[in-house]
Amino acid sequence: MKREILLVPHASRADNLEATIRAAEILQDAGIKVRVSAAEHVLPNLQHVEHTPAAAAGCELVLVLGGDGIFLRAADMARAVDVPVLGINLGHVGFLAEWEAESLERALVRVIDRNYEVEDRLTLDIEVSDCNGRLLDRGWALNEASVENLNRSGVLDAILEVDGRPVSSFGCDGILISTPTGSTAYAFSAGGPVLWPSLDALLVVPNNAHALFTKPLVVSPDSKIAVESATATTPAIVILDGFREISMPPGARVEAVRGVHPVKWVRLDNQPFTDRLVSKLHLPVHGWRGPQS
Repeated sequence: MKREILLVPHASRADNLEATIRAAEILQDAGIKVRVSAAEHVLPNLQHVEHTPAAAAGCELVLVLGGDGIFLRAADMARAVDVPVLGINLGHVGFLAEWEAESLERALVRVIDRNYEVEDRLTLDIEVSDCNGRLLDRGWALNEASVENLNRSGVLDAILEVDGRPVSSFGCDGILISTPTGSTAYAFSAGGPVLWPSLDALLVVPNNAHALFTKPLVVSPDSKIAVESATATTPAIVILDGFREISMPPGARVEAVRGVHPVKWVRLDNQPFTDRLVSKLHLPVHGWRGPQS
């Protein structure tokens, strides 16, 4: 069977397009067919596909050339057909990428030789229901589900629930429900802890809440987390991974559980997450001597 790879570039940056063309040439020279998820006029000499659940069907993997935002969109296509996703950072921080831009050709050699491993990353399954229990919509997230107030002149009156029991009610800008993968993203900016990706857990971070108990919670991966909005409060929205949205009218309920389908994540090396954290966040480690033998 002929091998095929879906390329997902950040198409608005010229250097990313150059890297995409170079990646396509290397893969095609190795006998691997290439398709690309980008506007046709941007890369006219490649087969183009729209961002749909079938975009990566039949592919060996999805290769992302860009930053975290593009990676999350690519993961949406990869997960839909259960194929792995590999990120090469051509953006800024690029926490979700496996390697950096200068290692692109080396990464392509590893892909061509099938010299990589695949691990599962925990996801979230989300359901939103109205005040009568009628399902409004459902979705999923790799990083986080962010419940956000739509009326910035006031607060969202919300009740947090874990495993069918109320935890606390408060006025807030919103509540974040995150995976370990997403703990270095929006949840981290909102004051949440960093969770190692190998940890099976879910993270809840109130966002600018007006209450005494607003600390982040780390709960079991088998827990069901729910956020209910008061019937007299303002409308809200649930944003999944920064680009999928579900409306949340007053009195609605959001339920989040561990996703049935993980994201398959390509690993090119066994670099510890600690090193990635230090590198991406430019953490000071001067004076470290290491364990003594």
